[in-house]
Amino acid sequence: MNRKVDSIGKTERNRQVLFLDFDGVLHRFGAVRTRRGIVSISPAVQLFEFAPILVECLAPHDRLEIVLSTSWVYLLGYQRAKNALPGALSERVVGATYHSKYFDSDMWASKARGTQILRYVLTHRLTRWLAIDDEIVGFGEHLSHVVRCDENSGLGDVSTQTLLRTRLAEQFG
Repeated sequence: MNRKVDSIGKTERNRQVLFLDFDGVLHRFGAVRTRRGIVSISPAVQLFEFAPILVECLAPHDRLEIVLSTSWVYLLGYQRAKNALPGALSERVVGATYHSKYFDSDMWASKARGTQILRYVLTHRLTRWLAIDDEIVGFGEHLSHVVRCDENSGLGDVSTQTLLRTRLAEQFG
């Protein structure tokens, strides 16, 4: 069988992938681009305030790769979005669901997040994947692969953290 092999020698099917959104997940609410850079829409919210929680949840899963599914990639570019993450998360990032070279890149922002992620899943023939997002539109019958965050609490919510740990164990052992 001739399967595509990625840059670290694992077959695509054996990859363990976490699709990661930023706004409403790693910090509450959203963020906006200003002259001073990216800032939270709420002065009381620190960007990436829940990143340490995600790092802790991912610690037992050392083979897990992160694919960015955030609009930050579309707005800022892949490298700047990746570099915005704290180091322990940034080191795991291997790609993004958006790429400017896609034939439909100009319409990407209008596509449902689930549709964007499922396109990546199908293109890369992933079987072991999980998405953390505050949007669930477009996932259809794949909701068991999604941990939905409330944009008001993100990963700061204890029940969401519990669900994340459960789904990580289900998908990645």
